[in-house]
Amino acid sequence: MSDPLAIIIEDHDHTATIFAAAVKTAGYSPEIISNGEQAINYLPQVDPALIVLDLHLPHVSGEKILKFIRGNEKLKKVRVILATADPLLAEILSSDANLVLIKPISFDQLSELAKRLHPSY
Repeated sequence: MSDPLAIIIEDHDHTATIFAAAVKTAGYSPEIISNGEQAINYLPQVDPALIVLDLHLPHVSGEKILKFIRGNEKLKKVRVILATADPLLAEILSSDANLVLIKPISFDQLSELAKRLHPSY
């Protein structure tokens, strides 16, 4: 059986690479999306178990992506970790997320929390 899919939606390459490695360590198969428009177009085509979502993205904001996820029948139950440096916006959106992490986020922190959200955990 293959690892469940985790989508990392993050526009900073270095951060996205760290996040992808962290969720891989937690037992997921990660894919990185670097802008909001790509995310909106791609998410309905896949069946992710986890989405790690930055809120400040080019083209379409993370806030709009989160609303899209929660309003989409196929995606609405996907576990979402908000990963942002914007604590005010994170607080406003926290009820629509499974977890909210304020940047900077360590590799170990994300890996451990993603593991707790793993479908087989």
